[in-house]
Order: sequence, then structure tokens, then C-alpha cells
Amino acid sequence: MRTLLDLMLPARCGGCGTAGTAWCAECASVLTRPPVRVRPRTDPGVPCWALGPYAGPARRAVLAMKEHGRRDLARPLGGALAAGLTRLRAPGRPLILVPAPSRRVAARRRGGDPVLRTARAAAESLDDCRVVPALRLWWGARDSVGLTSGERRRNLEGRIHALPIPGSRASYTGFAEVIVVDDVLTTGATAGESVRALARVGYSVRGVLVTCAA
Repeated sequence: MRTLLDLMLPARCGGCGTAGTAWCAECASVLTRPPVRVRPRTDPGVPCWALGPYAGPARRAVLAMKEHGRRDLARPLGGALAAGLTRLRAPGRPLILVPAPSRRVAARRRGGDPVLRTARAAAESLDDCRVVPALRLWWGARDSVGLTSGERRRNLEGRIHALPIPGSRASYTGFAEVIVVDDVLTTGATAGESVRALARVGYSVRGVLVTCAA
């Protein structure tokens, strides 16, 4: 069905709407710069970087993935994420990408988790990199849209949990660089709670990398 729709409806760029391509070169260029260090209002306790601001083509692409089912954008956004990770990672060390958690109802509505899909696309372009979807968002957390920084923190407090590290992978995880990845960083509440949840089960997080920072 998806292939049939692609034949009937010409592809349009997820950033600017140009026909004939899912992601045009001009929109891609906005995410080719080196990651920028950002400092959210809620300090997650580790460095945070963003590929760009939550504006323009990058913002429209993220919304297209989340709200309009544009799965085809995972590969170009994942490629941009991989390029940013290449600049940040330490030479010779394996890399673990941990996607920030999503509410299950939101993931079902979107036909899957776009952050997880983008992380997997990024890992395909990187050597010695794996995606570990270790984080879970427990019931009771509301949609964070419209919440203040304090409300976001209280909304997520104690509601993000991480799966324990399997014994056979503990040594690998201890040597690898662990990066939490997400699509948008706003107040830092999700990043901070994710870092704390991972620390409780033995992950030492080096930092957070997002597509956009608001």
C-alpha cells in the first residue's frame, strides 16, 4: 500500500515541500554543521549537543515524522545524526545509542517510535555502534506539550526506567560511550530523567545529542 501511495503521490521534501525528493540538498545543509553545545534550563548532568535549532526545515522534518507518518525521513535525519556523532565520539571506542523514551500511545499513533527509527538509521552509518532501546516511560506521564520546565520535570520524575544491563554485555557497556539521542531538546527534563534512570542500572552516559534544540 505504501509503495502504491508513493507512485500516486509524488514525494515532497520534508523540510520545504519541494516535489520529487523526500529531503532536498538545501534542507539537508542545515544539519551538516558541527553539533552545537546547548544548556537546557534543567541540567541533565551531562553535556548536551544539538544539530541545529528547532526552526525551519529541521523543525518541519521532525514534525512530519512525528505527526504525519513520514518514515522516509528517518534515513536522512539519521545520517545527519551519524555525522554529528562522528565528530563527538572518542576514537577507538564503541558507541551505544539509547533513544529517549516515548509514550506508548504516541508511538502507536505514529506507527512506531520515530526517535528509535532515526537512531537505527544513524547506527547503520557508523562503525562499532549499536542501538539499545533501554528506556521505558511508565504510565502516568502526560504529553509534555504546553508544560513549563517545572511541570515537565514533575511530570517525568520517577516515570522513566531503564532495563538492566545483561551480564554478557556489561563489560562492553562499561567501555563504550553511551549517548542518549532524541529529536528535540526543550527544557532538559526528559534528558535528565533518562540519564538518571540509566545510571541506576549501570550505564555511564557521556552526553545527549538531539536533532533540534528549542
